[in-house]
Amino acid sequence: TDYLIDWQKSVPHLIGHPLLFDEACPETRLEAVKTHPVLRVEQRGETLTLRLEPACLPRSAVDVQREGNVLRFVEYRENDLRLARILGESCHVPGSARSRVRDLLSALATRITIATDEVDSTLEEVAADGRLHVFLTPLGEGLKGRVAVRPCGDAGPLYSPGVGPSTLMGDVGGKPRQLRRDLSAEKARWEALRDACSQISDFTWDMVAPADCLEFLAALGETDATVHWPEGVRFKLARTLEWRDCSVRVARQGDWFTVGGDVPVDASRVLALEELIVRRQGRFVALGEGEFLALTGEFERRLSDLAALVDPHGKELRIHPVVAPLVNDALDGASTRADRSWKTHLQRFASGPDAEIPTTLQADLRDYQATGFRWLARLADWGAGACLADDMGVGKTLQALALLLRRAPGGPALVLAPTSVCANWLAETRRFAPTLRMRLHAGAARTLGDLGPFDVVVTSYALLVQDEKALTAVSWHTAVLDEAQAIKNATTRRSRAAMKLHADCRVITTGTPVENHLGELWNLFRFLNPGLLGSREQFETRFAGPIEQGDAATRKQLKRRISPFILRRTKTQVLEELPSRTEIVLQVELSDNERAIYETIRRNALQSIANEDEPQRMSILADLMRLRRACCHPRLVMGNDAALTSSKLDVFTELLDELLENRHKALVFSQFVDHLAVVRERLDKRGVRYQYLDGATSMKEREARVAAFQRGEGDVFLISLRAGGTGLNLTAADYVIHLDPWWNPAVEDQASDRAYRIGQQRPVTIYRLVAKDTVEERIVDLHHRKRDLADSLLEGTDSAIRLSVDDLIALLSADAEPFAQSKDART
Repeated sequence: TDYLIDWQKSVPHLIGHPLLFDEACPETRLEAVKTHPVLRVEQRGETLTLRLEPACLPRSAVDVQREGNVLRFVEYRENDLRLARILGESCHVPGSARSRVRDLLSALATRITIATDEVDSTLEEVAADGRLHVFLTPLGEGLKGRVAVRPCGDAGPLYSPGVGPSTLMGDVGGKPRQLRRDLSAEKARWEALRDACSQISDFTWDMVAPADCLEFLAALGETDATVHWPEGVRFKLARTLEWRDCSVRVARQGDWFTVGGDVPVDASRVLALEELIVRRQGRFVALGEGEFLALTGEFERRLSDLAALVDPHGKELRIHPVVAPLVNDALDGASTRADRSWKTHLQRFASGPDAEIPTTLQADLRDYQATGFRWLARLADWGAGACLADDMGVGKTLQALALLLRRAPGGPALVLAPTSVCANWLAETRRFAPTLRMRLHAGAARTLGDLGPFDVVVTSYALLVQDEKALTAVSWHTAVLDEAQAIKNATTRRSRAAMKLHADCRVITTGTPVENHLGELWNLFRFLNPGLLGSREQFETRFAGPIEQGDAATRKQLKRRISPFILRRTKTQVLEELPSRTEIVLQVELSDNERAIYETIRRNALQSIANEDEPQRMSILADLMRLRRACCHPRLVMGNDAALTSSKLDVFTELLDELLENRHKALVFSQFVDHLAVVRERLDKRGVRYQYLDGATSMKEREARVAAFQRGEGDVFLISLRAGGTGLNLTAADYVIHLDPWWNPAVEDQASDRAYRIGQQRPVTIYRLVAKDTVEERIVDLHHRKRDLADSLLEGTDSAIRLSVDDLIALLSADAEPFAQSKDART
């Protein structure tokens, strides 16, 4: 059955009806109000124009206007319809008839509202209502809104503040009167509202984010604007809570502490502190049925600090012992009840006098180094692990030696370092801390007997794996892991062995605490402060996943949690006397023959991937490795019998000739040992003196070659990137040349820092040779994103990256456009 509704007759029954809903959004309630048309009078030149607003619809006595969830039914009375027939769409009157129009308007003022800029001196003048009205309606999870004024009161027309006619004529109190709008005052009220509610900038808006809506409503409540909601629909702010309203309880539970508390909402409702942390959206807490609890800015900051430091555990919030002082600071100002064990535990962290630099240290620490030593000593006294993450070349070893001297009377210490760096520890100790008894745990006869105070065992990560049982059986007073990125991968044997070490104090030193992804940071902290970042799965869910998706709030939480245990200073921050550093990328144009070889490898790799159902990461990496080697020299992919030359080798030779002619010395790095072999052949033919170092160089020979280069024996030092990227002081060189870009810029930076470090007196220039339109260019582009990953936690930026299989395929498929091979190249 079809039902036809007489629109004209039904309107009176809709006005004020409580059950009027939006057909397109049935849960949205509408409000129907009745109003009447306005006679608008405007002057255009010498002519006056009169028209009805809104214009009368043909054969209709009702017009409908929707403002948010308010339906304004404009009713045309008999007088309005008669006037509409006289005026038509509009009526134009010459200026000579102005006085007759004024008389007409005076006569009509009791029958219809008149909007005009004309002033009628015969009518009594009253001030128009200039108050602001804010009309709100739900829009999904947000709000749709409009701000307006009602100069004639509730039944009159709406205008945007400061916009529209300055004068309105109408029936006020049963008499024709003239209402004068103060447009400048309306505009001032609007600007004040806009300043108070920074979320809006125009007279109408759609606000989709619930957090923005709640901030807006909280600010709106502090203004004198009148707020209009559809009947039965509103965002309700129950109350605003102060931090002092919160009652907190802290108690020990096993090796951890727990924190809980209550916050009163009203006389009948109380929220648990853990509910606030879980349910809050910014500084608002949803209570249900569109009702929210507002928190003061201080409350929100305190709660954010607390959320970053505690771990949800069932219905409880757990506190790791090492963050106790930070939690205590966050709770300051709340009503707190704590058991005796909490108070006793906090006494460990009570700030006493700064640790004294050991008198047996044979060095004058720079100010930042003294600060680093005292920071290490303070965390050691707390029983917390510390990550000294200073830039390469600013003295991390010296700061760690100062700590070892301070703790030496308490028992033996262990220093783990890459094999290439162990000798450096022995040399630095002899020079700066001769009272320590250094024992190199290496060679065939390796024993750990008779260890006591002042004994320091130095060994490599490789021997940690071999001698795991012996090294993990000792109770070390202090354990220092140098270049600790060596244990970043939780699945390796060296990482698993390091986690089994027993030490009262744990310190790691590394210039690159995050190289590739946040899982590396988790593993380092698993050694330093076990449990602080939860299990691997908890860390991925709570921190790593959201951060890698760009969640800035989660990044801030993680930074808040780890920052007390990481100290990072860059060279530019602490070494004002260090000379300048310049980085230059030299693009190398491959020859046609080289390009043909490169393109063949690339296309074969893509074809191989296309033939696989699920491309494997390792096989793609192998293809990329071949491409990178092809960029260096054809011999690296085609064998030594290939008679082709290398464009990159030619560019390197030209650059080196210029440097040597101007009496400079250079460090030359490559990740491929056979690439260095090709370079050695070129240097031998040209009679260039050089030193050489790769992973096969013994520790003793390594020391000898470094010392020889520093004495001036050789103008070039050829170094494999992995073997020589750490533990070397080569300030005799003022140029660094990277023959091929490595995936991780942090590794390259460490290598460059062999020359750019304390003791360097000359400006340092770093060249990177990059084959144009190849995968090498893509790797350099990735360097910026890789640096962002570390900086997102260490220096406050917002992004992170992990290369996926798709990323790796993109490096292959998004390379140089296919090129037309020349006849020579095809041959």
